Amino acid sequence: MKISKVLLMTCTALTASQAMAFDEVEDSIRNRTQIIVTGAQLESDAATKTDTPAIEVPQPVTIIEDDVYLQQGAISVGDTLRYVAGVQANPYGPDSRVDGGFIRGVNGLQFRDGMRDVFSYYASIRADPYNFSQVQVVRGPSSVLFGAGSLGGIVNLVSKTPEFEPGGEISLRYGSFDRFEALADVTGPITDTLAARLVARVRDSGTQVDYVPDDRILISPSLSWAPTPDTNVTVIGLYQEDDGGSTSQFLPLVGTLFDNPNGQLPFDRFIGKPGWDRYDGRLLQGTGLIEHRFSDRVRINMRARYIDSDLDYFTHYPDNYANPTNPFLDPDQRLIGLYSDGSIARMEIFSTDNNLRFDFNTGEAVEHVLLAGVDYSWNHVRKTGGFGYEIIDIYNVDYDALSDYGGGLPAPFGPNEDVEQEQLGFYLQDQIRFFDRVSIVLGVRHDNVTSDSFSVEAIDSSATSFRAGIIGEIIPGVSPFFSYTESFEPISGVASNGNPFVPKSGRQFEVGVKIHPDDSTLITITGYDIEESNRPVDDPSTPDPFDQMQAGSLSSQGFEIEARTTLPGNFQVIANYSYNEAEIDGTNQQLDNVPKHNASLWVTRPFQLSSEVSLLLGGGVRHTSANRSYGPAFPDGIVTPSYTLVDAVAELNWNRWSFAINATNLLGEDYYSACLARGDCFNGAQRNVFGTVSYRF
Repeated sequence: MKISKVLLMTCTALTASQAMAFDEVEDSIRNRTQIIVTGAQLESDAATKTDTPAIEVPQPVTIIEDDVYLQQGAISVGDTLRYVAGVQANPYGPDSRVDGGFIRGVNGLQFRDGMRDVFSYYASIRADPYNFSQVQVVRGPSSVLFGAGSLGGIVNLVSKTPEFEPGGEISLRYGSFDRFEALADVTGPITDTLAARLVARVRDSGTQVDYVPDDRILISPSLSWAPTPDTNVTVIGLYQEDDGGSTSQFLPLVGTLFDNPNGQLPFDRFIGKPGWDRYDGRLLQGTGLIEHRFSDRVRINMRARYIDSDLDYFTHYPDNYANPTNPFLDPDQRLIGLYSDGSIARMEIFSTDNNLRFDFNTGEAVEHVLLAGVDYSWNHVRKTGGFGYEIIDIYNVDYDALSDYGGGLPAPFGPNEDVEQEQLGFYLQDQIRFFDRVSIVLGVRHDNVTSDSFSVEAIDSSATSFRAGIIGEIIPGVSPFFSYTESFEPISGVASNGNPFVPKSGRQFEVGVKIHPDDSTLITITGYDIEESNRPVDDPSTPDPFDQMQAGSLSSQGFEIEARTTLPGNFQVIANYSYNEAEIDGTNQQLDNVPKHNASLWVTRPFQLSSEVSLLLGGGVRHTSANRSYGPAFPDGIVTPSYTLVDAVAELNWNRWSFAINATNLLGEDYYSACLARGDCFNGAQRNVFGTVSYRF
């Protein structure tokens, strides 16, 4: 890294620009205890970087509090998205390598505390949902404020930060696949102006795939210093180490979706080398947050983060791709080629996002919230890899016969990726409120991006993005809205031809209505039209399933209904339905693995059994429609069948003790998340049941 350049940029961001992303997230977390179904008045800093009520934002935003997604049995960030309208969570099944989700048919980008968290695939380990107090989902483009934003939307993770009220919990958990965990979250004051927090997790676990562990050590300490009521400085550290593997085994179509004379391959089938296959990573992060109010009218927010990540990804996958209709090498359809693929990755990220906010009036009934900001990010991803090839009986794998390459990379090996990327963006937003009934949001942003590959400057791009929206309460409790938004997304990595990816860009028109008859109810009905260019897709011209090319333009249209309310009897309800048509322009074919229909319903009800004992019961159902995949071997497409899953929770609270049982896919449905025409299938999540004992103080 060019240290002098980074330090200069940091100083510029912290002193000259006087800015920062995600205005007052920590304040809203400390001061707001209601969960997501409180609906209409929930402040939505995710969409505007200001503490704006959801009914004044001309864009759909979903805020999932940690108690909600933990009740729903989430054990990964991808799992937190299972009950969100417009989102297909874990589209390739329970992937132990990365968290994924399609938002309106497009891969959503992951942010942490308003700054992008993930650059490149398979260069880092997954974030831990226990480390966050909220997951915020912004549907639709957000580039005007967040720069490198996906056209479909972004997922922002809000870190747990210190509180000046003492509290915490210690938990032990045991469940399916021999999952054993110890968790701790403790916070409180050290002095009148200094508070601390420690979040920790230690896990020893298997997965639904044989020989694939899911072990983790996480330690996240943080300190907050509040020398005055108008100033808060927070620093957050993170050390995380994962020892795992890949639950994605890329099993052939013949033997999963299609019949094989030897039967269906079991869902726990592992086709690698035990002990060699792994997804082992170490992650270090340091984050600094500063916020200060000069007055009731002017405030400054600044934040920055440095990430250092090391990852060893050694895996096997079968040679399904040369002949997807019959990849076997023998008449009995048992023998298949097996690739070994090893990669050692190093990723560094520095980012800073800062803004200055002005509140003022230009008339008795016209209020403005003006936000001016600058952000900068730098990332460097380096990978060294090697490939090997063997043959196995996939129905009776001889693990001892497979090579372990001396515990290292297959030979020959060498550098296969070295990409460095810098982005500098300036943004301006004005929120105008008329007569406390109509809100207009106007925004503009300019970005400059430079991408180098193997130290050769290849891409130097710039873009200007715009945003405009209006929402108004035409009658009490009914607020129609309209918005136009644009996106600009630099992409780290290289295409299969060796060239760095060029940035994606796009635009969206959206119209909808937010219905809020009371403070506990918010119903959002919205329709959208998206156009995107330069989308990476699988490259069918190479045998490597990880190779990608940029496809040109993409269209995505659809509508969503999201309802959150509390019904009489204290039933808390989250209900969603979404319809999406997404295709590469000119193909008249739905995008691979993008279902057209998604629906979900989650209901919980607390019972007060005595003055010391309470019980929470809840459950949900999730439905995903069939999806298609097209390729040269299947010009008419193949269909991955639809599936419907049931989840449940029961939690007994007695004084400071809590006893909870969570179950996902309670009925044990066997299903495939995706089967692709290129030749492989991905198993869906199997039944997962775990019990947790917690002591809270």
